[in-house]
Amino acid sequence: MKLKETLNLGKTAFPMRAGLPNKEPQWQKEWEEANIYDKRQQLNAGKPAFHLHDGPPYANGNIHVGHALNKISKDIIVRSKSMSGFRAPYVPGWDTHGLPIEQVLAKQGVKRKELDRATYLKMCRDYALSQVDKQRDDFKRLGVSADWENPYVTLFPEYEAAQIRVFGAMADKGYIYRGAKPVYWSWSSESALAEAEIEYHDIDSTSLYYANKVKDGKGVLENGTYIVVWTTTPFTITASRGLTVGPDMDYVLVKPAGDTRQFLVAEVLVDSLAEKFGWESFELVSKHKGAELEYIVTEHPWDAEVEELVILGDHVTTDSGTGIVHTAPSFGEDDYNVGMKYGLEVYVTVNERGLMNELAGPDFEGQFYDKVVPTVLEKLGDLLLAKEVINHSYPFDWRTKKPIIWRAVPQWFASVSKFRQDILDEIDNTKFYPSWGHTRLFNMIRDRGDWVISRQRAWGVPLPIFYAEDGTAIMTKEVTDHIANLFEKEGSIIWWERDAKDLLPEGFTHPGSPNGIFEKETDIMDVWFDSGSSWNGVMNAREELAYPADLYLEGSDQYRGWFNSSLITSVAVNGHAPYKSVLSQGFVLDGKGEKMSKSKGNIISPNDVAKQYGAEILRLWVASVDTDNDVRVSMEILGQVSETYRKIRNTLRFLIANTADFNPASDKVAFEDLRAVDKYMTIKFNGLVETIRDAYENYDFLAIYKSVVNFITVDLSAFYLDFAKDVVYIEAAESQARRQMQTVFYDILVKITKLLTPILPHTAEEIWSYLEHEAEEFVQLAEMPEVVNFSNQEAILEEWDAFMTFRTQAQKALEEARNEKVIGKSLEAHLTVYASQEVKTLLTALDSDIAQLLIVSQLTVTEDAAPESAVTFDDVAFTVEHAHGEVCDRCRRVDETVKERSYNALVCDHCAQIIEENFTDAVAQGFETK
Repeated sequence: MKLKETLNLGKTAFPMRAGLPNKEPQWQKEWEEANIYDKRQQLNAGKPAFHLHDGPPYANGNIHVGHALNKISKDIIVRSKSMSGFRAPYVPGWDTHGLPIEQVLAKQGVKRKELDRATYLKMCRDYALSQVDKQRDDFKRLGVSADWENPYVTLFPEYEAAQIRVFGAMADKGYIYRGAKPVYWSWSSESALAEAEIEYHDIDSTSLYYANKVKDGKGVLENGTYIVVWTTTPFTITASRGLTVGPDMDYVLVKPAGDTRQFLVAEVLVDSLAEKFGWESFELVSKHKGAELEYIVTEHPWDAEVEELVILGDHVTTDSGTGIVHTAPSFGEDDYNVGMKYGLEVYVTVNERGLMNELAGPDFEGQFYDKVVPTVLEKLGDLLLAKEVINHSYPFDWRTKKPIIWRAVPQWFASVSKFRQDILDEIDNTKFYPSWGHTRLFNMIRDRGDWVISRQRAWGVPLPIFYAEDGTAIMTKEVTDHIANLFEKEGSIIWWERDAKDLLPEGFTHPGSPNGIFEKETDIMDVWFDSGSSWNGVMNAREELAYPADLYLEGSDQYRGWFNSSLITSVAVNGHAPYKSVLSQGFVLDGKGEKMSKSKGNIISPNDVAKQYGAEILRLWVASVDTDNDVRVSMEILGQVSETYRKIRNTLRFLIANTADFNPASDKVAFEDLRAVDKYMTIKFNGLVETIRDAYENYDFLAIYKSVVNFITVDLSAFYLDFAKDVVYIEAAESQARRQMQTVFYDILVKITKLLTPILPHTAEEIWSYLEHEAEEFVQLAEMPEVVNFSNQEAILEEWDAFMTFRTQAQKALEEARNEKVIGKSLEAHLTVYASQEVKTLLTALDSDIAQLLIVSQLTVTEDAAPESAVTFDDVAFTVEHAHGEVCDRCRRVDETVKERSYNALVCDHCAQIIEENFTDAVAQGFETK
């Protein structure tokens, strides 16, 4: 027998190298075969419910790292709730309608307009479902636990039916109406867009300053004078029908030197405009309030037959331009609103593809709207006073990445204005994480217009509206209920497979159709209406779920998207929000803080991360970032997270190895019988339990990450486990000191494994497989550890916190001695402490082996005055010398009792006692010397 064999060196098959890419799929297969998700639901039956409603990702392509952040975050929350006394089912979902799938099919050579609608829609459906399967596999690879076999998908018949019922309820309340006001129009998509489908980019535009000739000055201005306007969208001049002035603004009529004409502009802008127009000098002819100019009639710049009326509007400013806004009601929201007030014509001169139509006139017809500047310049002639290129923010279609225009076209709207205050009140009743989400959503609802819900596309849920022969729109409760029931049985594709009369209830009549002839609407619903109805199609529809949900969690862009549309539909139908709380997260950027894009080559695929590092590293990364703001990720950042994971894993491996011979049923030591330092570590860890449970409650993953890493690095590795080897390795296997420390080891190991399960489920299960004394087969079926109240814990913490300060000072003295070559390892040291009475009292009160805690061989505490050579602090000083004696071959301490024993061992008296009491055969035969 060798002397080394008398040590209790930790042994475990738990590997240092995780091998996550290979092991994770094996664990996931085992979980699936064991039906872990359902077992967790069964365990939690009858417990208080917690419902996180999954916002549906769009079914198109493999998931990206933003998806991973989202789904892992949800998984962490649901898992933590499930282990904390809540029944927390999780039903994943997918958004499947809309333009991106049409674009994919178009790239594959499918010509939508050459196919009958039903055939085309079936192709869209098949593609969408293939993408659902692809993304489901991707999400499962991340270790996300969910009801994967029963997701909700917005193209499922039962979901479409629930959506129609939401529409019907809103129509029944008078919240659905048809109007021809301007909407965001995407010529690249050939469809109207909602505000949530718009993003802004800076572009260069040609701005024009030109003049309208006064035809009837109403006694305020002379006929033949000119009013100067400004535009950044020259194509809209073709539809201009008014000039808007600010009622309280001051305007002046000026006559430039050398020009027979007189021009009206805002007084505060006259000097800057004169410079822009090349007026070296000018004469002020008269001054007028904007209100005086109302109803003056001007001529359209190139069509004297078209009159443009001077009208009043509060949206006019003098920040730029001339203080006078040319008004085309068909191409702008403000223009439309003020134009309707004055009865101006809504004149649409651009078609659905962005081409100027016949109403624009023969000189423009067929031109692309953004290419008409040369024609406009030619038509303006000497009415053009100046032109310049400006850079400004402009709206783009977020899918096609092409600019859009405001364009008046008959559309269906959902009113927001009719119940806006109810929505705002519900926002006040909702809790937001972070808190600024309240202000953001509140302001969006406060300022938004009515919601255009119709789209001129193919792949989506039809608007369930019929038209009588006289043009009356029919959307009664009887009709929408009937359509909902049809969709539930057949799917919405039936809308395109049947004639209108065959879709209406049997025997349906309407006074507007004396001949019984009806037409059906061909527009589809905005996809935000699809996903915004999920509270009804999922939470309100499934027995295991509840409405309103406890939590919605999505990216911060969803304040204008899913958070917004869900809120409007829910309040419209039921008078309350679909959620009790909202958690938003920032966007995922690359390591440099730049937006990820294929063109930059900085996209990170979760599948690639899983192959290189394992999904656990991506999950730990999610916990390591502050998602209140935009977050960064790169393979380098993930490499750093991997190092942190390795530290966590190897620390827990040490605990596993050194509790392999510990049976809590027989070996556990009661708290009151623990050594002082073991009590301290138990209380310290209990504080970690409380911190982590509070952080899970508040969805603060970063706090969990920081507290776990700090505990493992500072409290365990740098302190408790640093001197632990002198106990768990050296003392007799069954000794009280060893069992005391193992009790703490095992308590920490079991509890921290449970605490980390929501974040690192694969690693937690691997650890759990080594904890043979725990009752649960899988750690995912265990409960979170409870916070314990220990007697006198605050005093114990205060006492040991003071010792940790003392320890830091002692370590500094040892480090200086090491630098001066007095000692090598700290176990070679004899440390003398020159202590104040306060320090001496502290060290005595700890009732601990201070030398062991400081990992020195010999310790002297004295009240003598410290020599000048001492390392000195306010109330304590230290000197370090080499310890006296020999090095014990077993414990490696320097001890004066070390000597050669009869059994071929050079050991100290303490080790000799352990050997002689526990290894009698070796004592009798002697130890091997080689």
